[in-house]
Amino acid sequence: MAARRGPYFCGIDAAMDVVTGKWKSLILWELHHHGTRRFAELRRGLPGVSEKMLVQHLREMEEDGLVHREVYREVPPKVEYSLTEHGVSLNAALASLGEWGAARMRRIGAEKVSYDGSVPARRDFRNTP
Repeated sequence: MAARRGPYFCGIDAAMDVVTGKWKSLILWELHHHGTRRFAELRRGLPGVSEKMLVQHLREMEEDGLVHREVYREVPPKVEYSLTEHGVSLNAALASLGEWGAARMRRIGAEKVSYDGSVPARRDFRNTP
């Protein structure tokens, strides 16, 4: 997959290019709040994500410089994911969007998915502690 490089209409267009996808903002949140994670830990932290989608999004995020993938040469192989400085700065930029989303949830009376993935089908940005 070739890295996305534009052309773009504006900064929002360029930003959305790297966060588009149902799971990317949640991967950013998971890595920000829990630090370095192995693939299985990420998958458990994101109930509902398929292995295929998680792999695809992690690859795209690595290509976009948001996520660092560290492979340890051992048996069985160990792979860890963490945010890069660029990923941390994107997560900080998304914080106000998360606050907006939390306010919207309160305004419309939406339920929040618990960390174990129970109740209801809709998800929030999960930017609250």
